Amino acid sequence: MALPLFLPCAAGVEPLLADEVTRILPGRTVHVGRGGVGVDGDPADVMALNLESRLAQRVLAEVASGPYFHEDDIYALARSVDWTQWITPQHTLRVDTTAHRSPLRSLNFVALRVKDAVCDVLRDATGERPSVDTRHPDLPLSLHLGETHASVYVDTSGEALFKRGWREDKGEAPLKETLAAAMLAAAGWQGTPEAGGALHDPCCGSGTIAIEAAQIACGVAPGLKRRFAFERLLPFADPDSRAQWQRLKSYAQSRIHASAVPIFASDVSFRMVDFARRNAQRAGVEHAIQFNGGDALERPAPQLPEDLAGTLMVNPPYGERIDVSGKAARPSMQERPDDNRAAPDDFFPRLSAHWKRAYTQHPAGWTAWVLSPDMKLPSAMRLKESRRVPMWNGPIECRLFRFELVAGSARAQ
Repeated sequence: MALPLFLPCAAGVEPLLADEVTRILPGRTVHVGRGGVGVDGDPADVMALNLESRLAQRVLAEVASGPYFHEDDIYALARSVDWTQWITPQHTLRVDTTAHRSPLRSLNFVALRVKDAVCDVLRDATGERPSVDTRHPDLPLSLHLGETHASVYVDTSGEALFKRGWREDKGEAPLKETLAAAMLAAAGWQGTPEAGGALHDPCCGSGTIAIEAAQIACGVAPGLKRRFAFERLLPFADPDSRAQWQRLKSYAQSRIHASAVPIFASDVSFRMVDFARRNAQRAGVEHAIQFNGGDALERPAPQLPEDLAGTLMVNPPYGERIDVSGKAARPSMQERPDDNRAAPDDFFPRLSAHWKRAYTQHPAGWTAWVLSPDMKLPSAMRLKESRRVPMWNGPIECRLFRFELVAGSARAQ
């Protein structure tokens, strides 16, 4: 069964995701689009992408696509799929809908029409209809409506891929693992002495950046500790597919190794450091991270070998956060998304002053990467950025700024 696959991602991450998909599926033609990348694949590719992708939000398999004018066209589109190849009447389903400039008035009604089409196909073939499960469906479907064109996808991931299977302790709105991975990918940090060197997150919150970095450095596949929707679907249920899935997981397990570089994480909140340490333990990388309490404005730079460079990767306090509903909210003071703590107005000038004192003396040098929605952050920090990478943190448009902190550098003066 060959299907067009679409892997959505955060805006700005598409080129990085295309490179990642090319590494996972060598030799395939990857198409970069708005909001994600496409590639043709088979069930084995679906398994590999879910297991190995750090940057994709989901792995969607397109099963129907075509023009539409009203709800009946959507029903006919979904009705054209042989759903008996995907589920039995004993399975459950759910339909989620997204739209961009669609003329249809009710997305809920359109989702209901897709559900009816699936059930009608099963009823005609077997005499029975599957039921709906809005929380944990066996067959999660995604309907996307453009202005004149609709696509129906099977969501082979189920829960979003940023849910790596290890997080329990968290702040109010933690940085998503996929965004942390995108920050590291944009920086070219690969967990080796040659590609990024040591890593330090001095505002670690619940530990997302450090844990993602440690899994990269230790070769831990991001999906190794979770389950996926495809595991309950018929194209993946035959003995050959199950054996292939076990081989993929066994190979991923065999690749795990010790980190070749040190990774450091610290936070002014000892409560968050404790959360981060427990998260790292569940992620299987506690041994690869050195956790410390301490204020980012005062804590000394980690001691490194003279020939090992270092990377600071920071998601610092800033003035917008994502509330429980997923919308951006602006509090009265600056606060960090990981734990909702306020930061003083002079935080960034003091942080850069501390970096100039503590991080510019190391012979191999430090490079700082800072994620912020403030386009004037370099001016506030009195540092000259060498790169700025567009990146979205949920609904918040940000930039990932790069600052060189090398002794004698004009940028650190």
